[in-house]
Amino acid sequence: MKLFLASFFTKDIAKLFENFANQELKGKTVTFIPTASKVEKMAFYVNSGRKALEKLGLIVDELDVSTATQTEIAEKLQKNDFIYVTGGNTFFLLQELKKSGADKQIVEQIKAGKIYIGESAGSVIMSPNIEYVKFLDDTKKAPELENFDALNVVKFYTLPHHTNFPFKKAVEKAIAEYGNVLDLRPISNAQAVLVDDEKVDRVISVQKNKL
Repeated sequence: MKLFLASFFTKDIAKLFENFANQELKGKTVTFIPTASKVEKMAFYVNSGRKALEKLGLIVDELDVSTATQTEIAEKLQKNDFIYVTGGNTFFLLQELKKSGADKQIVEQIKAGKIYIGESAGSVIMSPNIEYVKFLDDTKKAPELENFDALNVVKFYTLPHHTNFPFKKAVEKAIAEYGNVLDLRPISNAQAVLVDDEKVDRVISVQKNKL
């Protein structure tokens, strides 16, 4: 199981991913899921992430799980080399993953050894439950979400945008409320959590002189 969980997928973070993947990326394909951004007013990070992936030589194959057929979802997740899930509203993302059945298929692909890349909301959904990001995202944007149980791929809780505008105060609230009860992993936009198997994970940072 290999996961690369980031806050914001910049070109510098992409370099960290390149080292983590430890393989030739040029010409490889990535299933790019921008669904979380569909209910957000600002979604510049989607293009940033796409460009950063393309700069690595990856071929981006977009998949919006809120509109795609189950057949299309299954085909793209199975055939492409990597899975990338962008930022946006975590609750809407989880709602659409569950409705489409993509949640189970993503977990299946991860367990089969496919590298998963998460950005913000895409990182959060790997946790057992996403209630802890209620200060960062609006739960009302997911009216059909019955509960906050997430994909439960890891047992810790990635908390993106630590110390970064405009989420600084929201992240501090989440730490204040859940810091003593959950295994939170706060990461800034210049950090990522790397998971090499079920038991090993570590936080890495972009070198300051490269920011």
